[in-house]
Amino acid sequence: MPNVGDELHHSGWNTCSSCFGDATKKRNRLILPSFISSRIYVVDVGTDPRAPRLFKVVNPEDVFWKCSLGYPHTSHCLGSGEIMISTLGDPAGSGKGGFILLDGETFEIKGNWEKGDKIPSMGYDFWYQPRHNVLISTEWGIPKCLGYGFDPTDLKKGRYGRHLNVWDWTTRTYVQAIDVGEDAAPLEIRFLHNPDAAEGYVGCTISSAIHRFYKTKQGDWAAEKVIQVPSKKVEGWLLPDMPGFITDILISLDDRFLYFSNWLHGDIRQYDISNTRKPRLVGQVRQQQAPGGILLPVGDSWDQSLLAAFATQTLALLQVFLGGSITKGGPVTVCRDEELQSQPDPFVIQGKRVQGGPQMIQLSLDGQRLYVTTSLYSAWDRQFYPDLIEDGSVMLQLDVDTEHGGLTVNRSFLVDFGKEPDGPCLAHEIRYPGGDCTSDIWV
Repeated sequence: MPNVGDELHHSGWNTCSSCFGDATKKRNRLILPSFISSRIYVVDVGTDPRAPRLFKVVNPEDVFWKCSLGYPHTSHCLGSGEIMISTLGDPAGSGKGGFILLDGETFEIKGNWEKGDKIPSMGYDFWYQPRHNVLISTEWGIPKCLGYGFDPTDLKKGRYGRHLNVWDWTTRTYVQAIDVGEDAAPLEIRFLHNPDAAEGYVGCTISSAIHRFYKTKQGDWAAEKVIQVPSKKVEGWLLPDMPGFITDILISLDDRFLYFSNWLHGDIRQYDISNTRKPRLVGQVRQQQAPGGILLPVGDSWDQSLLAAFATQTLALLQVFLGGSITKGGPVTVCRDEELQSQPDPFVIQGKRVQGGPQMIQLSLDGQRLYVTTSLYSAWDRQFYPDLIEDGSVMLQLDVDTEHGGLTVNRSFLVDFGKEPDGPCLAHEIRYPGGDCTSDIWV
């Protein structure tokens, strides 16, 4: 990019499954909103996929003047061919949950998507489903507060979000707020991929809960908490209770599994959602451990003598944490833990200790590989994981058991962004050229 300090955060395609059946549409432009500068980059990934090139820059003053919005976040393409981008605030950094609408050919700003004077006081992510005439958006917090890191004194002052905001898709008007709890900070929201399904899930960061949202018999929308990650009693941290900090969720394309990351605790979880009201935990990252505490390799070629030596041994499965704030030897001491008997070991792969915690996730289309990056947002990375700034983030691959559930690290796969020529870099969202679980909406 020609500028520094933009904070490229989330991204989206110029065309996705919402345009299915239109042969004129091509998935050849990547939309990159800048979380801090409010620029919007359009990158040509179609001419030469291995050498993306900058196609267009939408300047922040255009966003400010034409939409009275700032801090753009999630980008989704629409069935009309237009592109829609959610925002967290206004140009001054106060909260404002509106939407920017781009022309799908010229990428010029067309104006605001929303109509009317009623607008949520905060924004973040969104998902839409025309079959149910609905768009639902979420709330992180006030941008000018978030930009300085996480300040516990901001809690209970209305500076973090608590609502799912329901919009009428046809009239583009804000019609309902669903309260998921004070300072819950609902972030990523996902409908089930089946376009007939009138339900989905949202991950609440600070409250570390997953809520299922759904359409009621009366035609409005509601939410219920279906998963709660217990906080840990700690010393040596900002607060006496450390939340898991759910920062990303996704649903497999077959609508069978829900995955999410706990950025502070450092673990990834897989739930069977065959019964959407009662998700069932079926997978966490595990590694085989032989007697004596020897960790056996996962994803690498097995040494045959090692394999023979443990052929008759009973092997334990040890839970693996992919970084996080509670690992042994760090500044945090866990005093009480409802889930673990001891603090996990630091995570090392190919000789590199992973800094940060599991953050953005993306699932392969066949559901067999889950990719993970470790940076959340530079101001918060610097606060919670200062070594991440110096060492750079990574991308990891988890192999998924799609039959019974289960996750294992593929130790032959590592993308080390600390080794980038102009690095170290902080990697965030992952996109597939052919579409993926978090960018494509079927209508």
